[in-house]
Parts: sequence; C-alpha cells; structure tokens
Amino acid sequence: MRIGIPRETKPGECRVAVTPSGVRALRDSGAVILVETGAGAASGFEDDEFRDAGGRIVPTASEAWSADLVVKVKEPLPPEFPYLSQSSALFTFLHLAALPGLTEELLTRRVTAVAYETVTSSGALPILRPMSEVAGILSIQVGARGLEKGCGGRGVLLPGTEGSPPGDVTVLGAGVAGRNAARVAAGIGANVTILDVNLEKLVLANGACGGKARTIRSTPEAVADAVKETDLLVSTVLVAGERAPRLVTREMIRSMRPGAVAVDIAIDQGGSLETSRPTTHADPWFIEERVVHYCVTNMPAAVPRTSTQGLAAATLPYLLSLSERGVIGALRSDEGLLAGLNTHDGHITCAGVAKAFGKPFLPPGSAIR
Repeated sequence: MRIGIPRETKPGECRVAVTPSGVRALRDSGAVILVETGAGAASGFEDDEFRDAGGRIVPTASEAWSADLVVKVKEPLPPEFPYLSQSSALFTFLHLAALPGLTEELLTRRVTAVAYETVTSSGALPILRPMSEVAGILSIQVGARGLEKGCGGRGVLLPGTEGSPPGDVTVLGAGVAGRNAARVAAGIGANVTILDVNLEKLVLANGACGGKARTIRSTPEAVADAVKETDLLVSTVLVAGERAPRLVTREMIRSMRPGAVAVDIAIDQGGSLETSRPTTHADPWFIEERVVHYCVTNMPAAVPRTSTQGLAAATLPYLLSLSERGVIGALRSDEGLLAGLNTHDGHITCAGVAKAFGKPFLPPGSAIR
C-alpha cells in the first residue's frame, strides 16, 4: 500500500499525521510512505528523520495525495478538494456534521473517508481521546489568558492571591476534555463547578480534582445558573459524529459577568454556545455580549509536538491494519474502525452526519459488502 502524508494547510495547524517512528513501523509492514516535504517541520520532525525512517520525501502535495491512503490531521480545505478521489481513501479528523461543503465533495467524488473522531473501541473514542485531553488542559491555559485585561477580560487571576479570592470556573461536560479542564483548574486553585447528565462521569471528574470540585447534574436551569456566576466557562459537550448540541443560549451568555471568558471546545463540531463562531490561532478571540470568546477549531495545534505524538500513537495500530489488510479488509475486520467510516462510494455512512443534513444513511457494514 502507498500511504501519503501531506503537509497540513489549515491556518495555524502545526501537527503532522505520522511521526518518523510510525513511518518506520509502516515501512516494516510493507507500505510505501510518501511524505510531503516540510510536513513535520512545525512539530519538530525534519524531512531527514522521515527519510531515515524509510519514508520517501515528495516535493508536492499532489504526490502525497496520489497514494492509496491519505493520512492527515485535519479535514481537507477547498484548495485540496481537487485531490479527493475514489482511488484514495482518507483517514483524518473530519467533523463533517459542521461542514456541509466538504461532505458534498466527499459524496460527489465518492471518497472512502474514515473520521478519527468516530472510530470506537469498547464504547470509547480512542483517537479523539488524546486530543480531547490536550484541548481540556489548554482550555484553562487560554481561558486564564483571556481573563487578562489585554484580551478584554475582567482581570481575574484564577488561583487568586493571599489577599484576593480565586476565580470561578464552570465546565460543561465531564468526559475526557471536561475532566482535564476541571483537573487543571482545581490544581491551580480555582473554584470549579462541573455539570454533566451522567452521574458516574461527575464522580470521576471530581476524583480527578481531588474532591475539590462542585458537581451538578446538568439541566437547562442548572446550566443557566452556573454560567451566570462564572469567570471562565469551558464547554466540552459533544455527541460523536453529530453536530454539537447548543447548550448555552445567547441569553445565558448575556447574563454572564462582563469580561468573563467562554472557551468552546466543541466548536469543531459546530459549537455548543449560541454565540460561538470559529476562530484561528492567529486571531483567537472575539467579544460577544461583553463576554470574551475563544473558539479555535484546532486547539491542540498550539502544542504540536505533544499533540502529534499523542495522535500518532493512537492512530498507528489502525494504520498498520489498513496497510496490511487494505482499507476495505481492515474495515471489515474491526467494527470500531468501521464506525469511523463517514462516507463511501457516494453514501453517508455515519448516522450523525446523515442526521445533521437530513440525508439518507447507509450503515457502514452494508456499504462495504
């Protein structure tokens, strides 16, 4: 199998899909690896490292995209659409429920597209998990910065000082991202409130905080009350494959303290705040209803070395299977990987994506028969 690794083109995206050690493992499995020149430079992986690992450095994106399987970090952008074809399968983060244009391109070009974020294992999301962990940790880091007056914030230091109280942090969702956000916020001394509909997840999240967090079963009323009293709101809620549910209304945002900060981790799935809109690492902030918003759609790219290593470790077992069995063979042999199939031969094969656009859904197992 020929596996292509193009350089990422999304603004501010500094990750690369596979590390040199991953290239070596794939080469040892019999694959030919085509790495676009400079693909790993922003993550600290130079062309020579990929070459020494057995990869073939190619000078253009078109050569990397000509492979049997193209492996990326983020979704293709419009300049990359001409590279999409039925002859090259795609393995990357897609978040199609928020991207109708890309969805149409994948269907029209009959692309076999497997989305990292819907691959499952024992009910979990093993490829999404490390990036959710990074995003959760970063949410407190960027949220603390947003509270600084220079970013438009209300001038609150989250840990407080000997003569001033700590700030208030509210986390919506107690999954991987939410637990890590709450853990970091509690660790620096902030007052932390976590909301979720799942009581077991709330117990786990509070444990991660050393028992220092306040946990609340999530209802619209509870969310409204918590949002009103917080300095930093972190929303992490998502439904795999679907558009993120809108949990926070404009009215709730309007009720927040002037200069408070809202970080919407779910923005790559459309966002869970009514006031959210996508931003970039170069221009991450905007103020809406007197609240500072951070809605960067590829948050983990801020720490590309760490993020690349975590992502590549999670994807490598699947890449080895795809390399050794072929794309269809690997999908047939692994129900969890099959759950990642979002489009195939002109059909939507992810129920959440079909629901988002009101289009027909073909079960992935039926699609690859």
